[in-house]
Amino acid sequence: MNRMIRRAAAGTLACGLVLAGCSDEPGSLPAAGARPVGVIEVAAADRPVTFDYAGRTASSQRVEIRPRVTGYLDAIDYQEGTFVDEGDVLFRIDPKPFEARLRGARAELSQQQARLDNARALLARVEPLVEARAVAQKEADDARALVAESAAAVEAASSRVFEAELELGYATITTPVTGIAGAARFRQGALVGGSAEPLTEVARIDPIWVEFSVAEGTLLAARRSTENRQIELPRDQAFDVRLTLADGTAHPETGRISFADAQISERTGTLLLRAEVPNPDAVLRPGQFVTVHLDGAVRPAAIAVPQSAVQQGPKGPFAWLVGSGSTAERRPLRVGSWDGEAWIVHEGLFEGDRVIVSGVVGLAPGSPVQVRPASADPVVN
Repeated sequence: MNRMIRRAAAGTLACGLVLAGCSDEPGSLPAAGARPVGVIEVAAADRPVTFDYAGRTASSQRVEIRPRVTGYLDAIDYQEGTFVDEGDVLFRIDPKPFEARLRGARAELSQQQARLDNARALLARVEPLVEARAVAQKEADDARALVAESAAAVEAASSRVFEAELELGYATITTPVTGIAGAARFRQGALVGGSAEPLTEVARIDPIWVEFSVAEGTLLAARRSTENRQIELPRDQAFDVRLTLADGTAHPETGRISFADAQISERTGTLLLRAEVPNPDAVLRPGQFVTVHLDGAVRPAAIAVPQSAVQQGPKGPFAWLVGSGSTAERRPLRVGSWDGEAWIVHEGLFEGDRVIVSGVVGLAPGSPVQVRPASADPVVN
């Protein structure tokens, strides 16, 4: 009896499932074989454009420190390879010969000044006598000539004093810029001033220069994109310059382009550009390799899709879209550059298109699809 009851219940359940499967109510179940896919809706928007180049840092002012007088090096007053401020003393040349020359120049000046005073006193005595006709006019003329000659001698002696003071001052060698001082190329006791080799160099690194080159083809492509209004450059091409160091860290300061060469290099076919970037904490040193990012350009009303939406076929890139009747549609594309994790699409997509970004494996034109928002779609290709 129990066995008969169980058979009857099973038959009733099977009949119910058959009836449910034969229901004609629309939308009760997705179409047979419909593939669940993740979909995004295309929307155009202004997107920032960044141009990346390889660059190298350089000192914004490199000064060779050379002696202006010849003498024996007395002292090195700085620590090699460290920062020095403008006006800091770097080297001292033995000052004694220059001090002696200055004393001699001053003594000569005193002598000439005494002669000038004597000539003026003589002229003061002669002039009344000439007026009284006690002496000839020639005596007064000679006295005036002596005064003029003595005044010229005083002027010449004064210039020699000034020159001796300069030489004595040049015996103390200071830096004209703030920066990093290099290694001293002479040591105490060396005779300096007679060779073409500088004593050292001081490199200014705040701000620091970053030099990079742009290929001629890139320049032409950027010009075409600007003329076609695919890209809008910043006014006066005032790009913000960011730097990424070799270890991937970002330099905290941004700079501006300060120089563009007048011509394309015949050897490399590139245009040399230079940016000036603040470097207050001396993070950058001359000679470092960096990645230069130029920010400020905009791609107006651009269409961008995730990487997973763009497929590669024999005829080039394409994307799967949700077409009429919730079926898959294959659309060829013309893509541009990367923008973060997205492709910029120049041709093939329009605002409002529904692009399939997941579940594309095995799709064929006309295949039925079950649409799910991409953010919630569990399908992994």
